[in-house]
Amino acid sequence: MIIQHRSPSKHAFSPPINSLQRAARSFACSRLRERDMEANSSPFKIILGSSSVARRTILAEMGHEFTIVTADIDEKGIRKEKPEDLVMALAEAKADAIMSKLRTINNQRRDDKQTILIAADTVVVYEDVVREKPSSKEEAQQFLKDYSGGHAATVGSVLVTNLKTGFRKGEWDRVEIYFHEIPDEIIEKLIEEGSVLNVAGGLIIEHPLILPFVKQVVGTTDSVMGLPKDLTEKLIREAL
Repeated sequence: MIIQHRSPSKHAFSPPINSLQRAARSFACSRLRERDMEANSSPFKIILGSSSVARRTILAEMGHEFTIVTADIDEKGIRKEKPEDLVMALAEAKADAIMSKLRTINNQRRDDKQTILIAADTVVVYEDVVREKPSSKEEAQQFLKDYSGGHAATVGSVLVTNLKTGFRKGEWDRVEIYFHEIPDEIIEKLIEEGSVLNVAGGLIIEHPLILPFVKQVVGTTDSVMGLPKDLTEKLIREAL
């Protein structure tokens, strides 16, 4: 590239001093913003091992940037008697499958940043029976009728793995939920909409149709939705 220098002629335009000052201030501010962004950039990466919209929303609300990698596992093939053991086993299976997919060891050797993998699972417990995703509309309808005027619980796990160091730790959380009577027409609308078919126990307490009939939540709503914020943040800190 050739740069030609020309002496200013009497017709050349010279911006006024205040314009130059504004331009200088704008440039300085942009550099400060760049430095702030560099300073505030996360020293670690997060991979969320879940396709759940609710979990994505919660993790974003926590202020984290992340990528999503899902696990292809046979959840029905993993059975445990206790719901707490089941959700932990499912989270571990998801994490292992994702690590295999990522070929973790080779990838991490080329990356200076630590990467935290978050895996989670949630089940609903009703009268001591574990409920996973409904297998049909009829089953989802029966689930919701059971909750009407009654009580259910969610048991959810969070498992974090530092893919660079190999550190892994998980814990579970339980929340009790009490319901008012849920009208049949509300249940029918929920079934027709279909979203209850894609969640454990057919239970979405944050859904605008079901929320008015939630009497009491003993625990946190984010845990019911699939990712308890406080527990997740604690485990991330411990993994670093």
